[in-house]
Amino acid sequence: MVELPARSGPDVRRWLVTGASRGIGRAVAALAASRGDRVCIVGRDPGITGIAAAMGPDVFGIPADVTKPEDVARIAAEIEVRWGGLDVLVNNAGLHRGGGLEKIADEDWEATLATNLTGPMRMVRALARLMPAGSAVVNVGAVVGFRGFPGDSCYGASKAGLTGLTHVLAVELARRQIRVNMVVPGFVDTEMTATISDRARQAIIDRIPLKRMGTAEEMADVCWSVAGSTYMTGSVIFTDGGLMCNL
Repeated sequence: MVELPARSGPDVRRWLVTGASRGIGRAVAALAASRGDRVCIVGRDPGITGIAAAMGPDVFGIPADVTKPEDVARIAAEIEVRWGGLDVLVNNAGLHRGGGLEKIADEDWEATLATNLTGPMRMVRALARLMPAGSAVVNVGAVVGFRGFPGDSCYGASKAGLTGLTHVLAVELARRQIRVNMVVPGFVDTEMTATISDRARQAIIDRIPLKRMGTAEEMADVCWSVAGSTYMTGSVIFTDGGLMCNL
């Protein structure tokens, strides 16, 4: 992680990061806070407020589920009351449900799309009105949204849909000078990948040109950079150690 001096005054940005109780979301929030920005973290974990408190005085947490319209409305209302606006929205909350086509339960399909695709759409719809010109939306995608992996219909479809949503929102929100981009992590060492067997893990690493997993902190660095890239919108940024080049 590159260390930058903390900012102050009008340069301070207001971030909202979903799925921030762990993994990439938590790393993004921690990085933004460490660089002097104000951060709201959202997650279903009931301990999200304690996680926020541990990050510093300029971080607060909202226990909420982005699949519930009433929770999304509550998030937007609290942001408006506390800050009056938002500069960076990171749609990171994700759900992975696997299984071959014949084994996918309807509820798994619906839950995955609700979290990974409908949730981000609702978050942008609710919060865009609070975002001034120069703001940024960063959606967190996945390699499986671009390449087929057996047993990943739910996750792959939801992340592919998020790519399409990113492109459409980039065009729609450009008239308001709000940028929308997608960061696509590769095989990252998080709680989501911790359950993969050693054999499967090594098989994936063998396909990665850099021959290792990524870290949540490396993904956070990219999200930070994308959020601040003032002439980038509608872009898809792969951060995968070269995995997409070798599939």
